[in-house]
Amino acid sequence: MYDFLLTKEEKGLQEEVRKFVREKVPSSLIRAMDADQVKYPKEYIESLAAQNLLGLRFSKEWGGRGMKWTGEVAAIEEIGVLGSGMTCLYSLVSICGEAIHHFGTPEQKAKYLKPT
Repeated sequence: MYDFLLTKEEKGLQEEVRKFVREKVPSSLIRAMDADQVKYPKEYIESLAAQNLLGLRFSKEWGGRGMKWTGEVAAIEEIGVLGSGMTCLYSLVSICGEAIHHFGTPEQKAKYLKPT
């Protein structure tokens, strides 16, 4: 990514995700996923959620950071060093969450998104 496109907030997010990838995602998990020994790395998704790294574009009301696409892309690029499996998984969670965030009923949002 070209640094001149990133705001100070987005650069901070980029470093936060980079640190998360280094410190919270063991290489053994990546190897296990590559070997088809792990179907869905629930702990990885839960760790992302605990760090408030999912739903970056959601409004703050629903647990997001209210970021633009550039911030989301910066996060995806950092996760990309883990391989396409982790990147696709992150993207799928984001895409499904985006649909609920924009088009879901209040009940669906309360059930599936993390209100603050």
